Amino acid sequence: MTVDSQGAAAAAPQDAPGRAAKTLETQQTPPSPSGPKEVLQPPRGRRSLPAGVLPYLLVTPALLSMAALLLYPLIRNVILSFQQLDRKEFITRETVWTGFDNYTSLLADPDFWTVVVRSVLFTGANVFLIMLLGTGIGLLLNRLGKKMRLVLSLSLMLAWAMPIVASVTVFRWLFDEQFGVINWLMRTLGFSGYEQHNWFETGLSTLTIIAVLLVWGSIPFVALNMYAGLTTIGTELYEAAKMDGANGWRTFWAVVFPNLKPFFMITTFLEIIWIFKAFAQVYAMNAGGPDRASETLPVFAYIEGVGQFHYGLAAAISVLTILLLLAAMSFYFRLILKQEEEL
Repeated sequence: MTVDSQGAAAAAPQDAPGRAAKTLETQQTPPSPSGPKEVLQPPRGRRSLPAGVLPYLLVTPALLSMAALLLYPLIRNVILSFQQLDRKEFITRETVWTGFDNYTSLLADPDFWTVVVRSVLFTGANVFLIMLLGTGIGLLLNRLGKKMRLVLSLSLMLAWAMPIVASVTVFRWLFDEQFGVINWLMRTLGFSGYEQHNWFETGLSTLTIIAVLLVWGSIPFVALNMYAGLTTIGTELYEAAKMDGANGWRTFWAVVFPNLKPFFMITTFLEIIWIFKAFAQVYAMNAGGPDRASETLPVFAYIEGVGQFHYGLAAAISVLTILLLLAAMSFYFRLILKQEEEL
């Protein structure tokens, strides 16, 4: 008993330093600031979506809507362009396949190429004037004071928001043969021959009036976007150009245009599409007259289809119109991609 007690007593002092060291080490080691690590596991019965799937699920309703509203009519229109659908087939509901006859007859028709050239020149002239005047008004907005900028911006917004039919009605009244303001103004200024001058007598004069209407309605979009782009250019760039002795024209090409080159590219691209496919303004102004001399491709397709009951031919015209737009789009897309590579 004595020996065991002494042995136990002797063993106790030997184990104490080890326990003390462990206790000291535990006290000196600070706890982890984040606490104990716990492995989070997904709740049972639910599976997470694969990475990258959620964005596609969110845009699926929009894609399905576009497919139903745009893709299906486009496919039906392409199918119709390979058929002969005139008045007889429309009444009897008979399907007559003609292959590429509609396309070959169009490509061999000089009237079709006249309308194509007219549409291209009409679009080019309108887009040039819209970009030129819109850019100038955008620069003016950037130089005006706060009150005048607000007045001009509201005026642009009102012009942009006016419905197409209402604006066409106003322009037809302005150029009316008997009660028109333009004839009255020309007589007031002393010009002769404007007692009852018909401004819609020729296709060129009709297209000129339509061009004024389109330019007037499209300038606000370019001007307001131009002003928004100008606000992103730092004042230090203008100050540096001024210190270098650059005038206003040189400042535009050295400071404004390089910084807003993407704006000019995409805006020009959008204006080409909008002007090329303009239908309501051209048709409501004079229905493509006189003698179909002011027809553009959309109006040409509408008159051939609805007016002449050549629906298959009209479908072929619309398909060729889309192909022309795709050619222009591919050209501008290449320029935009090239610019992105340079950046």
